[in-house]
Amino acid sequence: MIERHILGISGGRDSAALAVWMRQNRPELKLEYFFTDTGKELPEVYDFLDRLEGFLGKPIARLNPDRDFDFWLKEYGNFLPSPRTRWCTRQLKLRPLEDWLSDDLDGGQVIHSYVAIRADEPSRDGYQSTHANMFVHLPLREAGIDRRGVIELLESAGVGEPAYYQWRSRSGCTFCFFQQKIEWVRLMREHPDAFEDASKYEKTAQAHGSPFTWSQGESLEQLARPERVHAIELDFNKRQERFRAKRPRNPLASAAGEPTIDDIFGLDEASSSCVICHK
Repeated sequence: MIERHILGISGGRDSAALAVWMRQNRPELKLEYFFTDTGKELPEVYDFLDRLEGFLGKPIARLNPDRDFDFWLKEYGNFLPSPRTRWCTRQLKLRPLEDWLSDDLDGGQVIHSYVAIRADEPSRDGYQSTHANMFVHLPLREAGIDRRGVIELLESAGVGEPAYYQWRSRSGCTFCFFQQKIEWVRLMREHPDAFEDASKYEKTAQAHGSPFTWSQGESLEQLARPERVHAIELDFNKRQERFRAKRPRNPLASAAGEPTIDDIFGLDEASSSCVICHK
């Protein structure tokens, strides 16, 4: 029986760089690329997927959930997903993947999954299947490729980075609850319709007794007030200045060395995102 080799594309830089690296270093593998589409992704994600497909020379399979976000929101009592209750990842990302593979795995076929965990992420382990026929590989870590190496891979291949990295630190849904407040402010400016949709979901959840808001400690309606927006931007600018003042100067540093929002807030990627979305 022929073994399957799969590589998940999140719409972010790391998984794209892994796809580039595998094409360049393991061309003998008949890789299947897939993207689990929640239906709530940023427009920039779809643009980037199209560009990456052009480099890979083959399609990226779109795995759509059999039930959308609205269905699962009602199933969970109109409670918003949160870092403690990540039902969006479970139902909109993992279930479609498992459904896509289940027949082959149960039929005894071996599947090799290649996951984009970098060499500078020692605390991340990625998606681990509990099925005995599925094996997970971490080529970027094994090759010693860190964040700078990821960006260099994308630049040298002519793929570049997704456009949303100009204002946001991670891929995934428009209303990812792992966003920092500055990212919500920027979402409001970049994609006001998406921000408004997130606000409507939040109001519906609150009306049904949900204790969660998308952004910790305040609703999006409160966050969107002009005086609050000004305070959030002022706080971010101060944090950015402090981070840059502490960082050793390196005149040879390229764009790959630019701090991310997670860097500035001192966040660990392993605890501040869902690996299947972020990578």
